[in-house]
Amino acid sequence: MDAKSLRILFMGTPEFASTSLKLLVDAGYNVVAVVTTPDKPAGRGQKMHMSDVKLTAEALNLPVLQPEKLRDEAFLEALRELKPDLGIVIAFRMLPEVVWAMPRLGTFNLHASLLPQYRGAAPINWAIINGETQTGVTTFLLNHEIDKGAIIEQERVDILAEDNIGTLYDRLMHVGSELVLKTVDKIAEGNYQTIEQMHIDERTLKPAPKIFKEDGRIDWSKRGEDIINLVRGLSPYPAAWTPIFKDGVEQGSAKIFTARFEADGGGGVVGSPVTDGRSHLGVRCADGVVYIEELQMAGKRRMTTKDLLLGWRDVAEVRFQ
Repeated sequence: MDAKSLRILFMGTPEFASTSLKLLVDAGYNVVAVVTTPDKPAGRGQKMHMSDVKLTAEALNLPVLQPEKLRDEAFLEALRELKPDLGIVIAFRMLPEVVWAMPRLGTFNLHASLLPQYRGAAPINWAIINGETQTGVTTFLLNHEIDKGAIIEQERVDILAEDNIGTLYDRLMHVGSELVLKTVDKIAEGNYQTIEQMHIDERTLKPAPKIFKEDGRIDWSKRGEDIINLVRGLSPYPAAWTPIFKDGVEQGSAKIFTARFEADGGGGVVGSPVTDGRSHLGVRCADGVVYIEELQMAGKRRMTTKDLLLGWRDVAEVRFQ
């Protein structure tokens, strides 16, 4: 079967998905419709915000469906009328079986990890936070359980020492879009073999749950390498953060975007500043000093440490907790 004759139903929301959508269309694949989240108000003016996938779909003149509920009968009837051969879902909501089982060749998902490791909502973040040196992207067939369907294809990607969530996200996004095309071709050929995930010891796996604010709070009693990995894994968004105290009273907080670590074997009070008050600011941790390079104080703009210190006269008296 010719892969480019398949009637493809594409489902997704963010830029990570829209890149694959654009590549599919540019390469001549037949995307018959796009499903994405409903528009919603956002920002101070509460203007209606469209998903990246919707913006891309409209630029490509593709039909767009935005159901509030995925089991809505009018939506399901619209899908049936499309007669999809294959479904592709990337960074979207959990689909009911009535949707993912509708295409005659099934529906596959692109996930930003080497499954079965890092199942969940934030695989790129947790791979960096946990200090991995390699991750990747996986395509797999959807089934009843989240991220546990049969694996079709995988592509490995190195995590570089200088990577943060922003740079690694971009690299995986582009590698993943190429893997989507490769997967469509394999499914069209019909001669691919899948790898089942169903009988794996869950205790051997690292999860990737959604990131909440408290996950980003820096524990200065940890090793410097672990703190740096947390900063990298959450930069530029949502960013690792730390409360700042003076005389036992919280003075505010700071988001930290870039930092470096210098080991010295430990010693000194954890959370205490190491600074000359002019050019550098470090914080003592379990085995050395984490030097903050770029940060954002609550209510202020993002800036370099050197710029911040120009107006921070009592920095030597605070504690990071």
